[in-house]
Amino acid sequence: MTNPSTQSVTFPEGFLWGAATASYQIEGAAREDGRGPSIWDTFSRTPGKVYAGHTGDVACDHYHRYRDDVAMMAELGLQAYRFSIAWPRIQPDGTGPVNPAGLDFYDRLVDELHGRGITPVVTLYHWDLPQTLEDRGGWTNRDTSEAFADYALAVHKRLGDRVETWTTLNEPWCSAYLGYASGIHAPGIRDPESAFKAVHHLLLGHGLATRALRDAGVRKLGITLNPAAVSPADPDSEADVAAAHLVDGLQNRIFFDPILRGSYPDDVLAHIRRFSDLSWLRTGDETIINAPIDVLGINFYSPTYVRSKPGIDGNPSAPGTDGIEFLPPAGAVTDMGWAIEPASLTRLLARIHRDYPGTPLMITENGAAYPTGPDETGDRVPDADRVAYLDGHLRACHDAIARGVDLRGYFVWSLLDNYEWAEGYRKRFGVVYVDYHTQRRIPKDSARFYSQVIRDNGL
Repeated sequence: MTNPSTQSVTFPEGFLWGAATASYQIEGAAREDGRGPSIWDTFSRTPGKVYAGHTGDVACDHYHRYRDDVAMMAELGLQAYRFSIAWPRIQPDGTGPVNPAGLDFYDRLVDELHGRGITPVVTLYHWDLPQTLEDRGGWTNRDTSEAFADYALAVHKRLGDRVETWTTLNEPWCSAYLGYASGIHAPGIRDPESAFKAVHHLLLGHGLATRALRDAGVRKLGITLNPAAVSPADPDSEADVAAAHLVDGLQNRIFFDPILRGSYPDDVLAHIRRFSDLSWLRTGDETIINAPIDVLGINFYSPTYVRSKPGIDGNPSAPGTDGIEFLPPAGAVTDMGWAIEPASLTRLLARIHRDYPGTPLMITENGAAYPTGPDETGDRVPDADRVAYLDGHLRACHDAIARGVDLRGYFVWSLLDNYEWAEGYRKRFGVVYVDYHTQRRIPKDSARFYSQVIRDNGL
């Protein structure tokens, strides 16, 4: 990557700086204090599904080391910490009695954060569905939406006096399409109709939980999406533009429109009818999904370019995209093989601001995987490529703000190297290095860079 720019930029006063993690990726303690199994416990033990058979049984052992981790957050100057609650810790069977020991952990974590002057930002669902709910159909079953709202209230009852900002779901696109269409994530199902059912029931769960939490007194509610910055390979080609519009419908508008406009797009519903009779979409559902939110989380890593190519098989994570090619990266990539193009983040934020005005935005995840480890001293982790990636994308955020986008904060992904889902432990996104054998943490050069960004409120 190129060296970071030397031009100085300053973010608006009050811009929120934080870091993000997810429960299954860092906590470990998979069988402690009454936690039940999640779909990721099951999936990771299914041969061939996760690199080298890695599991989240131990992960970063954050469950036992959270005090040290929070102290490190404070040392880095983090203003906020976005973390997710493990549903199987709270309700091991997905419904029914609440497990007090599971809530106790998050109680201690929230208190520790407040003690260090760090704002807790809770995500209620980051993919670790209780396995018992999946056994009853998971997100293809409408009952899961109702159960999610009940679970959300149970968490709020314990933490609501100290947590201001609540996020319902993280990246329902991944839960639905990667979990139920391509099957590369838990629960590993490959069925387009199931994927579209899952999209709807995830969104219905969001709406039901949002209503319930609002009634319980929550004043700052949102959801986190991972919209694709979709562009046609040739903007002058009608076929490429049509391909991009279809992909945009499946990745973006299917979520944005019901949440923020109150209805699914007609062209998207017509596309879904190729796979389903839509009997799971009931009158009034879209009104529930359209429950008002106060902040919209945006996770972004890489752009998407598509072109029309008749005869090519479709992308299994985007049902019905036969004849559409998802182009490989043209330039520099991260260790995930993802293209690096900060300007596409600016364009995406500007598009969301233009098409869905009125809702403040927050970058809830942004970062890059690189295979960097400690130098010969063992005490420093140089990661210049990650520093350059962050620098470029932070400047892209600033460019969006300069264009009038109401962007309120930025959370780097991730605080720690961690369990990267189907990639196991071989991909490192953290600004803090984790030795998985000893659990030693070493802040990387990118952590020091980010710490300086926070101090300066700019670059």
